[in-house]
Amino acid sequence: MKTLRIYLSIAAVLFAFSACAQKAEVFATKKGAIDGYDPVAYFKQHKAVKGNHTYSEQWNGATWYFSSKENLDAFTQDPEKYAPQFGGYCAYAVANGYTAKSEGDAWKIVEGKLYLNYNLKVKEQWQEKQTEYIKSARQNWPKVLKK
Repeated sequence: MKTLRIYLSIAAVLFAFSACAQKAEVFATKKGAIDGYDPVAYFKQHKAVKGNHTYSEQWNGATWYFSSKENLDAFTQDPEKYAPQFGGYCAYAVANGYTAKSEGDAWKIVEGKLYLNYNLKVKEQWQEKQTEYIKSARQNWPKVLKK
């Protein structure tokens, strides 16, 4: 009976924890983190490139795909350098206090950091005040994850 009470207590704690769970820290779909795009390619090939399932890495709760072994190795050595800011969620949305998906072709590298946006139109809006939006997003990010 004591063992049953322990199991029930553990189950109650796990249920309570899952009810208060935060958003995923990384924007991921069935295609992988950042919708299957290779985060290293933005830096090395200077374009959005879909990853290949042959080259994958588990990091920060998501599966990341890469277009080459070299890009996979670069990411593995320093994931923080290549991972998009705000988990790959739309930087404009995070600046405004919420999360939204992003599209791989709506991207920009600013001061060595990768930022993604919802789409190309939102990217244009974001670029108009990008310094302000980056500052706001950095302040909002911890709160946005708790929503």
